[in-house]
Amino acid sequence: MAVQKNTQSHSIQHDVFIKAEPLAVYKAVSNPSDLENWWPLRCSGEARKGAEYNFFFEEPYDWYAQVMNADPGKHFHLSMTKSDPDWDPTSFGFDLTLENDQTRLQFWHRDWPEANGHFRHSSYCWAILLRGLKDYVESGKIIPFAERS
Repeated sequence: MAVQKNTQSHSIQHDVFIKAEPLAVYKAVSNPSDLENWWPLRCSGEARKGAEYNFFFEEPYDWYAQVMNADPGKHFHLSMTKSDPDWDPTSFGFDLTLENDQTRLQFWHRDWPEANGHFRHSSYCWAILLRGLKDYVESGKIIPFAERS
């Protein structure tokens, strides 16, 4: 009897409402110096299709991604290119829409090969980080890097 390989992938999804214009939220998720205020310790990159981003957290977490799509005020999507085995096949993105007086940020992180402990931990971390993003955009609050997990 042949063993079937699991071809199902898994996704993390979160919606966050941020009291700001979509362009302000877009800047916070795509501009390296803004990203450093709520996610990585250091970041570099340019918000244009095909560009490379570097997300440095601490050794050995020096990760890279390629911009798949960048449309100011609408969406910013990246595909991981160098990280760890669980993250490498994944892509993540931020889709933005204006709803009344706030921006609805629809976050997704797709193509996880397994719903393992790393997947579950990353889902939890994204929720915490996205709350930090909301606080940063709405009030300028910056959580020190060491306190972001």
